[in-house]
Amino acid sequence: MAKRILLAGGLVLVAGVLGYVMFVGLPRWGTSTSVRRTAAVATATPVSVPPPPGRKIKARLFYVTEDGTRLTSVERDVTYGDNAVEQAREIVAAQIAPVSAPFVSAIPAGTTLRAVFISEAGEAYVDLSKDVSTAHSGGTLDELLTIYTLVNALTENLPAITAVQVLVDGKEVETLAGHVNLRRPLAKNLAWVQ
Repeated sequence: MAKRILLAGGLVLVAGVLGYVMFVGLPRWGTSTSVRRTAAVATATPVSVPPPPGRKIKARLFYVTEDGTRLTSVERDVTYGDNAVEQAREIVAAQIAPVSAPFVSAIPAGTTLRAVFISEAGEAYVDLSKDVSTAHSGGTLDELLTIYTLVNALTENLPAITAVQVLVDGKEVETLAGHVNLRRPLAKNLAWVQ
């Protein structure tokens, strides 16, 4: 009888250890430890830390005037780029970024910068997302203001850039909205600036 009790007690102990190892000691089935850690990190409230202040330059950016018929230039801080291509990228990024009143952007909302290239001849190629065309309001004047916002922002701030051609999704386009010929780089035109 004592042997049976001892054997039963041993089996209970083995079952208890085995149960502990299977349900507590090993990771949960279907959920790896890294997934649990990631989930714990993802649910933590992120602390908002402002980016460290970087080097800035003053750049002249262009926005639509109150009457909607011309551009006005505004001096703004833009992140410094180490070379002409990086600086051009920062200027375009600042120019197409959403703005708040009293400024009105000539660039359609949702437009993003894909790339900037500069040729040896000083011609800049600005590759924008298709939103610059598909979200465009249309009309000759609006298209001219959109194009010369970009052309003037680069040629006015970077003397090494003599002309700008706008590309859409990596391709040359004839026009954004049916009015301005974009098959070649365009030179600065301050006639559209008040």
